[in-house]
Amino acid sequence: MVAALLADLFESHRAHLLAVAYRLTGSVTDAEDAVQESWLRLATARQYEIEDMRAWLTTVVSRICLDQLRSAAHRRERYVGQWLPEFVVTAATPSSTPDPLETVVRRQDLRLAALVVLDTLTPPQRVAFVLHDGYAVAFDEIADILEVSPEAARQLASRARKALAHTPAAVPDAEHAAAVRRLLAAMAAGDLAAVVAALHPDARFVSDADGTTRTALNVVAGAEKIARFVVGLLRKYDLRLSEDGNVEFEFVSVNGQLGLLLHERAPQDGVPGSPPRVLAFTVRDGSVWAAYELANPAKLRRGLRVPH
Repeated sequence: MVAALLADLFESHRAHLLAVAYRLTGSVTDAEDAVQESWLRLATARQYEIEDMRAWLTTVVSRICLDQLRSAAHRRERYVGQWLPEFVVTAATPSSTPDPLETVVRRQDLRLAALVVLDTLTPPQRVAFVLHDGYAVAFDEIADILEVSPEAARQLASRARKALAHTPAAVPDAEHAAAVRRLLAAMAAGDLAAVVAALHPDARFVSDADGTTRTALNVVAGAEKIARFVVGLLRKYDLRLSEDGNVEFEFVSVNGQLGLLLHERAPQDGVPGSPPRVLAFTVRDGSVWAAYELANPAKLRRGLRVPH
């Protein structure tokens, strides 16, 4: 009976812990592993000594995530090309029984633009900022997790805050979808000028494949450069982005907003094949400000919640 009550209590905090862990790591797998590990530690802890279960679990998950971030930093040193957080990809229409992460990523602070910038921070900066600004954890507690002074923890959060200061906030879903569909229509028509017009002047295209498939190794910046790049790819791979009866792509929800899942294509009639990939977008001032392409099969597999 006691075990069942403890399990129920833990489950009442699961969504919160998943949100903390995913925002800290940018990884679906690491977030789920951190939450599961926190449960194992709770089960063997002296529960009667825990005064605030939510705070205790948040601290435990944060310590686990800090170790994961340090390990990920070493992996990134050997990574080919750009590094993006793992997307949470679900059906465009919300499920009646949503995956726990599907519910979590509908929060604004877990949309992609913010996560991409968080991925540029050092592990201590990320932990300090997320815990303090996101979850109101006191700097004394953060300092204990990071093994630094409270003032050092405060400075780490401040540096992270400055890095995130110009990140565009997520726009309403309808505005986001309209901008994405306008870009898609321009791409489907192969109209270079229309693609440029659908992109923000400061737009950027970021692709993450870790060398597993041919894509842009560096960030493509500027509306015109991006337009030439994507229209060239459509022609090279003979991709048809018309919505009518298309089996090459489908609309999906990526971290809570409209994106595209491009299905795997085998080589045919001299046209190169292509692995599955997901495109996500950030919208600013009514235009697409950033396009993020995830083609790394390992990362894609971990966050894909729809058949492909």
